[in-house]
Amino acid sequence: MPMDRQSLENFKLLLDARLIELDGLAESGSRAAEPVELDQTSVGWVSRIDAIQNQVMPFKQEENRRNERAGVEAALRRIKCGDFGICLVCGGGVALRRLEFDPAIPTSIGCARSSG
Repeated sequence: MPMDRQSLENFKLLLDARLIELDGLAESGSRAAEPVELDQTSVGWVSRIDAIQNQVMPFKQEENRRNERAGVEAALRRIKCGDFGICLVCGGGVALRRLEFDPAIPTSIGCARSSG
């Protein structure tokens, strides 16, 4: 069953807002990924490992943001093309409650379970 125009507009607003939020997170995350200078003579081995792990985390977070952004942009394209709410795997409908939880979700719960 096709989604009504108002519901599509609401989902578009949510997705647009998420893109803005992701852009803000990316900006603050890029500052956290800047190299950290360690004084090797005064910092212990465990502290250096901790500093390295803290340095790697922003890179993983940025990768996650890029992946989420790609999903949000794909959902916006599906709205524009009239395919929003249609499962990319089986072609059936994606439950409205599932889309309310995450409007970027591209698959029905059944297809998500079978591919997971």
